[in-house]
Amino acid sequence: MKKKVAVLFGGKSTEHEVSRVSAASVLRNINQDKYEVYPIGITKDGKWFEYTGNLDKIESGEWEKDVFYKTPEAHKILFNGEVDVVFPVLHGLYGEDGTIQGLCKLLNIPCVGPGVMSSSVCMDKVYTKYVLENFQIKQADYVVVNRHDYKTNKDEIINIIESKLGYNIFIKPSNSGSSVGITKAHNKEELIKGLEEALKYDRKVLVEEAINAREVEVAVLGNDEVKAATPGEIIPDREFYDYDSKYKSVQSKLLIPANLNKNKLEQVRQTAIKIYKILDCAGMARVDFLVDKSTEEVYLNELNTIPGFTQISMYPKMWENEGEKYSELISELIELAIERNNN
Repeated sequence: MKKKVAVLFGGKSTEHEVSRVSAASVLRNINQDKYEVYPIGITKDGKWFEYTGNLDKIESGEWEKDVFYKTPEAHKILFNGEVDVVFPVLHGLYGEDGTIQGLCKLLNIPCVGPGVMSSSVCMDKVYTKYVLENFQIKQADYVVVNRHDYKTNKDEIINIIESKLGYNIFIKPSNSGSSVGITKAHNKEELIKGLEEALKYDRKVLVEEAINAREVEVAVLGNDEVKAATPGEIIPDREFYDYDSKYKSVQSKLLIPANLNKNKLEQVRQTAIKIYKILDCAGMARVDFLVDKSTEEVYLNELNTIPGFTQISMYPKMWENEGEKYSELISELIELAIERNNN
């Protein structure tokens, strides 16, 4: 009998559009002989609908016109126990941060990817740093800025950042992905603009030293038995790998393997596995590093527990390089979710 899999897409986060593209790719490649698939779209205002139409309309956003006010909301599919597994292709908040994972846990439905604690910690860049500092994982120097503190002590916070980090620096919302809300500051004016931009997306902001580095990523897969693919490297088409560079530009390049010697590639790969295990990840994660161009020191950048799944995304590309086809990868992730739920 086929297992029933709910593939969730869209959602309330700033990464709604990216989620749709990833999900359409998953839906085109999932093994229909093994799984009965329930595509469930979530609108930006949080309404859930089952969608069985043209997958191109998921990518464009037109799917909503086919279901809105016509189809009963689909969250009941989960609550009524009609599916065996949930595959949340929901990047960012309300999907990658432990919320969907918690819902699935309450309903005792296997969910693809890491669980509640791991998802929430990995989503929060600041707390990822706090945890991994205790395990001697090398990371860039940083300052954390709280929205309330910034409003009440702006000058003091600017002085702390300048004295500890100087310039050039990155400003990042702590809970955001796909480089949404991230800017780079070369001076005080850009710092203030960057902080105000990042604080639109989160009450907590990470200000981090900019390292002149290669951007190297590792695809990790597994529950208790973990494996990692050969690291790949991003060659961005601009100063840093921002949202447009990731999803709109055809000039950015992906190199597999990364342009590092064999020993350094293995160091990065093993460090990715170590971090994955420390943070109790399961199913999958993409671990992103910065490798200093001068010293080759390896710094953790961030983890993505629901990495991009578009046809050009690094996570499936790295496993394809290892000989694992896209459809096989999807099947393995579904079976890992069932295994984790049973243990």
